[in-house]
Amino acid sequence: MSMGTNKILAAVLRSDFTHLIAGEAVRGSNAFEVINPASGAAFALCPSASRSELDTAVSAARAAAPAWSARSYEERRALIGELAATLAAHQDTLAELLTREQGKPIAQARDEIVRAGTLAAGMAQIPINDELLAEDAQRHIVLRYAPLGVVGIITPWNAPISLATAPMAAALYTGNTVVLKPSPYAPLVTLKYGELLGKIFPAGVVNVLGGGDELGAWMSAHPHIDKIAFTGSVATGKQVMAAAAGTLKRITLELGGNDAAIILEDADPQAIAAKLFFAATVNSGQVCMAIKRIYAHESIYEPLCAALAEQARRAVVGDGLDPATQLGPIQNKRQYQRVLGLIDDARRRGARILAGGHALKGAGYFIAPTIVCDIEEDAALVREEQFGPVLPVMKYRDIEDAIGRANDTRYGLSGSVWGSDLARASRVAAQLQVGTAWVNQHRSLAARVPFGGAKESGIGRHYGELGLKGNMEPRVLSILK
Repeated sequence: MSMGTNKILAAVLRSDFTHLIAGEAVRGSNAFEVINPASGAAFALCPSASRSELDTAVSAARAAAPAWSARSYEERRALIGELAATLAAHQDTLAELLTREQGKPIAQARDEIVRAGTLAAGMAQIPINDELLAEDAQRHIVLRYAPLGVVGIITPWNAPISLATAPMAAALYTGNTVVLKPSPYAPLVTLKYGELLGKIFPAGVVNVLGGGDELGAWMSAHPHIDKIAFTGSVATGKQVMAAAAGTLKRITLELGGNDAAIILEDADPQAIAAKLFFAATVNSGQVCMAIKRIYAHESIYEPLCAALAEQARRAVVGDGLDPATQLGPIQNKRQYQRVLGLIDDARRRGARILAGGHALKGAGYFIAPTIVCDIEEDAALVREEQFGPVLPVMKYRDIEDAIGRANDTRYGLSGSVWGSDLARASRVAAQLQVGTAWVNQHRSLAARVPFGGAKESGIGRHYGELGLKGNMEPRVLSILK
């Protein structure tokens, strides 16, 4: 391809995206292409921040921190409320861009945007109070919480607005300033979000930078960033943790999951199939806390497999901008090829594929929703996080065996138990080695309820008082009277 042709192609790509640095829109000197996963073709250019631009953003955040932390919780709460209202007011334009670069159905994109604001506003209602530890004739000891300073936030491509807003709102409400970096696979809606944030918060309080993996590495090791909040894969989370160790900065890591759902013998397969299927395949399975594997009692195994397969065959797969679409594409080519490889591996091992099991014809990264039964426990599709619209279903006879198999994983994000006897289902759920165990539901979040992973699924929590205090330094004031 000639240089002239490259210039023509670049000219037709959307390029109205900028960093937000110190309250100013910065176009930057470098850019990279962003792909629409429904077509497999580039449709826009994203600015790529340099190390010097990162340094400028961090310096701006650090300069803004004293005045921002001096504001009252009430003042900061009001601005986070304005953030929530702004997201709701701009949901249509943001959702269209989110779907175009990420692939999810437009209705789900709108829901992500509005719900992100609702959860942010909810977190800003949680009081952070001093804790009196001792009070007697001789001593007065109190535990206080102070902001850390500058929080760096690195987000993935599967839910860019939601997974940016939660840690950002927590950091801002607790008095920190922010430098935010979205995934290079889906960065554009976050940059447009940054334009809106720049109109709400004082200059330097929020900074938003586009860039590749090297930008995340620079942030993780940056001596003037006090905490990194990272959401993404286990492998990258370990790299972030290693880089952050150089300055002993605080970290919150929400990493991958391999969530198991245990279906008890008193569950009704027809009644729960749609809920299970949605919890497994929403956003085409590209959700850290989606159901990734099911263990069904042998008495209901075949009926459940059949009901799930019927859900898969009925699902409408297509471009997320089409209102009829229920499942969009896989977000990027690398992940698309990985998911197809996991399906092929399961097929070679003799697994029974009841629905799907193949790529869809045409442009884009589309995979038919797939239900896999009679699969070996050591298959990669069972052992690893597939992050696609593929659900393995396995049978069990003894509940202790099911619990043991559900827990036999390096992951520990969340899980669920389904059955009519709530007391029994709750006892089983309490034995799951996860950060969150649900009963007769999956993927339920609330502003006041902390969420995060056990084992290699993460460190720390988002949401709730616990999540907020992860952005603060506990300080003891001890007075001898």
